[in-house]
Amino acid sequence: MDSQDALVDEPSYLRSWSGEPILMTAAHRHDDLEINFVAGGGSMLYLYGGELLEVEAGGLAVFWAAIPHQLVASRAARVHWLHVPLDHFLAWGLPQPLLARVLSGVPMITPAARADASDPAKFTQWAVDLAAGDEELHRIAMLEVQARVRRLALAAVGDPAHRYAGDDPALRQAVSMARYIARHFREPVTVSDVAAAANVHPTYAMTQFRKVVRTTIGEYVKLYRLAEARRLLVTTDLPASQVAVAAGFGSVSRFYRVFTDACGTTPARFRRGRGL
Repeated sequence: MDSQDALVDEPSYLRSWSGEPILMTAAHRHDDLEINFVAGGGSMLYLYGGELLEVEAGGLAVFWAAIPHQLVASRAARVHWLHVPLDHFLAWGLPQPLLARVLSGVPMITPAARADASDPAKFTQWAVDLAAGDEELHRIAMLEVQARVRRLALAAVGDPAHRYAGDDPALRQAVSMARYIARHFREPVTVSDVAAAANVHPTYAMTQFRKVVRTTIGEYVKLYRLAEARRLLVTTDLPASQVAVAAGFGSVSRFYRVFTDACGTTPARFRRGRGL
């Protein structure tokens, strides 16, 4: 887990590891499909997609990590993490409704009561297989991961998330602001707009948001716009100029500048790299 007090773009490559989670001191993003399995202890609490989502012990969560996310509380003693690069995920040929669901920022979460009893052994084995230098073991592990995601999608009907029932005032205000951003980032968004969503003064809103999310409101809005631009680039054939408008960037030139700085490549090269 990241420990930097800043927004972080992680490198994208297939990886699996486990251990005790460390709270994230800032929201971050990466293009991978992220899979979390809480193997022991208590639950984990994520700020994701403008909501607080709880993954309980024995539970499994799958989400597209391009959406800003942050682990803000945890009682878990052991968690397995698996990151699947976006190009691998797209190559699975998943049903369009499932693909649209994940890329639109709707997580899939299975509670412990509906979990697969074989998950602890599977995640342990996948970590071993993916760390090995054997190409066939690598291929087998990826086929099994794909099958697990497909099964999870079948089970994740209705409300996909266990929303946090706690009443921490600072978290509640930050979530109200994050939720507003998640719903309105495509529009011009001001600090006053975001503050009004939490019924607080703009100056106080900036302070509280940074205290909880550890970044500015403007940077958080930018992360959402970048995630939407990535989604449109890999799921549509819209030209970059229309992607810029649809994702909420004020101009095409700003879109190119922000996207290139954040992704290390142009929108066109990003799209080509995903086979589109």
